[in-house]
Amino acid sequence: MNGKVEALWIKRAHRSVMDPAEHVTLVEGKGIDTDANFGRSKRQVSVIEKEVLDRIIAELPDVEPHMRRANVMVSGIRLENTRGHILTLGETRILLCGETRPCERMDAQVQGFTAALDPNWNGGAFGVVLTDGHIRVGDEASIEAPATASG
Repeated sequence: MNGKVEALWIKRAHRSVMDPAEHVTLVEGKGIDTDANFGRSKRQVSVIEKEVLDRIIAELPDVEPHMRRANVMVSGIRLENTRGHILTLGETRILLCGETRPCERMDAQVQGFTAALDPNWNGGAFGVVLTDGHIRVGDEASIEAPATASG
């Protein structure tokens, strides 16, 4: 499945605003350089789907994509049930570790946002950086399922 990097954000501090970026640098095992989550063990990078956000915005027009507080927005990639999959963004690779669950902070921004993000991994996925590199808005995105053991 091929897609595209639509938007990037960097969180300058925990519970702080998300700053838009045209490009970011990923460091293997650490995350996004200069992001508040840099160095975390599993939640190094968070990813959302443009198509999901578009559907939510159609129902809740006050929602803006940065309000989800993710680092990367992709189009053409379905994130539901992708734990263990490898997401390639530009020259980098990310191991997806799980679903990013919405919290009460979503409703603090727009009432009903939490419920809209709750089903079917609508809140996106999080993962760890496997390959150093740069991501730019417009880069190609792809996802591959984990290899199965042969026996």
